[in-house]
Amino acid sequence: MKDNFSTKSEQYAKFRPTYPAELYKFLKKNLDATYRAWDCGTGNGQVAGELAKFFEEVYATDISEQQLENAVRKQNIIYSKQPAEKTDFPDNYFDLVTVAQAIHWFDFDKFYAEVKRVLKPGGLIAVMGYGLFSCDAETNKIINHFYRNITDPYWDPERKYLDEDYKTIPFPFTEIATPEFKLELEWSLEQLLGYLKTWSAVKHYENTNRKNPVDLVAEDFRKSFGEKGKVVYPILFRLGKIDNGQLTMDK
Repeated sequence: MKDNFSTKSEQYAKFRPTYPAELYKFLKKNLDATYRAWDCGTGNGQVAGELAKFFEEVYATDISEQQLENAVRKQNIIYSKQPAEKTDFPDNYFDLVTVAQAIHWFDFDKFYAEVKRVLKPGGLIAVMGYGLFSCDAETNKIINHFYRNITDPYWDPERKYLDEDYKTIPFPFTEIATPEFKLELEWSLEQLLGYLKTWSAVKHYENTNRKNPVDLVAEDFRKSFGEKGKVVYPILFRLGKIDNGQLTMDK
């Protein structure tokens, strides 16, 4: 698992978007029990914080100490620094495993083996993410130019899974059909530029060229987007279930 987000983790906590309330309602409706959840690759703990509203205990892991230091704090969230592919959790321990905007960094085979080990029979795995955001037509031109021309050479290869809406990731579970979700936000220009600065490709560009590429387009965004505007994220969401048959076959 790569760690692209230890630097500027405070910015990550401040500017990264959340997930819509409807997604959590759908998730809750499909759960058999809400005793323990594992939020893997928790980052700033935004998903862990939402799960903590209806789970008795939430265990949240990440490989970045800086991210964990800036994560949401609640009494029933237990944070620990652990890789996704090998944890110290007991077998058959969780009712739910969540991974938000992180699974593309994992070793799929090892992570899924760990999920099947720690999930209870009937437990769920939820893979979440969000695609490239959109705004008005003029701002979208700048977004696409920034994404496809300026930062494109600096994305890690794993980014392709997000561009493919997580449809091409391996998913060895009994899949549950999910509705389409999107997130609509009113953002200031500061929020939009702040979010762009959290992109891993922006950090790679900055490390290579000693300047922040967001500065190259900031004035263009100011002219098209203005000081405030609407931002829309398509939500990527796959939901799977562990059943006794799968556990028997895999072992």
